[in-house]
Amino acid sequence: MADEWGRGTARHAVVVGGSLSGLLTARVLADHAERVTVVERDRLPEEPDTRPGVPQGRHLHVLVEGGQRALDELLPGFMDELRKLGAPKIAMPTDMVQWQNGRWLRRTAASAHFYSGPRAQLEWLVRRRVLADPRIELVEGTETVGLTGTAARVTGVRLRGRGAGRESRVLAADLVVDASGRSTKAAEWLAGIGAEAPHEETLDTGLAYGSRIYRATDAVPATDGLGYYVVPGPDQTYGAVVVPLGHDGHHMVTLSGLRGQEPPTDPEAFEEYAKLLPHPVVSQWLAAAEPVSGVHTFRNTANIRRRYDRPGRRPAGFLATGDALCAFNPIYGQGMSVAALGAVALREALADPRRTPTTRRVQRALLAAARQAWDISAGADKKMPGATGDAARPKPLDGAVGWYLARVQERSMGDPLVGDAFREALILTAPLSRLFAPAVARAVLFSPAGRAPLEPQMRRED
Repeated sequence: MADEWGRGTARHAVVVGGSLSGLLTARVLADHAERVTVVERDRLPEEPDTRPGVPQGRHLHVLVEGGQRALDELLPGFMDELRKLGAPKIAMPTDMVQWQNGRWLRRTAASAHFYSGPRAQLEWLVRRRVLADPRIELVEGTETVGLTGTAARVTGVRLRGRGAGRESRVLAADLVVDASGRSTKAAEWLAGIGAEAPHEETLDTGLAYGSRIYRATDAVPATDGLGYYVVPGPDQTYGAVVVPLGHDGHHMVTLSGLRGQEPPTDPEAFEEYAKLLPHPVVSQWLAAAEPVSGVHTFRNTANIRRRYDRPGRRPAGFLATGDALCAFNPIYGQGMSVAALGAVALREALADPRRTPTTRRVQRALLAAARQAWDISAGADKKMPGATGDAARPKPLDGAVGWYLARVQERSMGDPLVGDAFREALILTAPLSRLFAPAVARAVLFSPAGRAPLEPQMRRED
């Protein structure tokens, strides 16, 4: 990246990966480059269908409010379009029957919303909007196999058509952005030009999950809620989510367990697995619903943060974003929202009139956009039994902070004030410091835990 990027100089930018993060990055760069090329190894579907390059595409995806706001900022009117496509809007805690830490949440007035439609639908809508820009070109069915340039500066990428032999070609670029996902080959690419790969922080619980689509019938347990959520924790490590996919009665059901407790792929065994949950309501729902798909599993759930912000021999003109920069345990539903927030951070860094958008400065802004999601995901996973990786090592303040946050979670189930603050942090619309605001802190430190139902609250509170 030249020091004058973002100052109106016409240049060529290459984005590796036609993912959600890659597409939104291309949208931002189009305002600062003469042209932008998105290189994607898949052939992208013309309709909202799953594709091989999104291995968890058949699983549950949610878009929380932080991501909703960011998408509307980047693509004005986006959320209206998504709603018109039928993506379900779910109010929290009103619409979810939720179990956590041995108790059920009160279904009080909504303070947050998320969307639970298929990821392929949302990605297709983003793709249609972004690629309508004539400044952005898509190169499909093509792999990025390396970088060109030196350890001081990247000058382009080496590309090879999939299934087209071993010859590669060079595509010159003033800026290369790696948005190729958690399986990025950037370490190899950087080594190939004499540069250093970043240190990778990792935290892995071994969590795996299985998903299956069901159609709700009249026989499922009666509730005015839209779904169920059993939150795993250190003392009860099995999880479940049941949410609608649209207006046709189809629901995504995801069951999860840690290393050695993985959900099975056999359909009958999958439904038996649900009986391991701490309450039978999800198992009863599955027994009464009609399955409409097979079981798909996913195991690559480690938290990985690549520290491009730390010193090292790395070139100007190369950035990482999305899961190629910071990948989270997907069970927390943050990835799509952080992709959008990262694109907003990129736009702000390039447009900032006070600072020259150097590679290091912009990379730090991208990492900062992912920090809160990392703190939430890695912070929760660190407490799980069997967690491994250097990010699992305790830090000096972990004990005090963990004690306080445990009280926050406990009181969030019965106290709407604490619950609202907790959800605002989780949906990435307020900083984690919101949990330490005076009114919240008083409730957390000095108030009793409050009333929480001991059984599923099948009807919302007035």
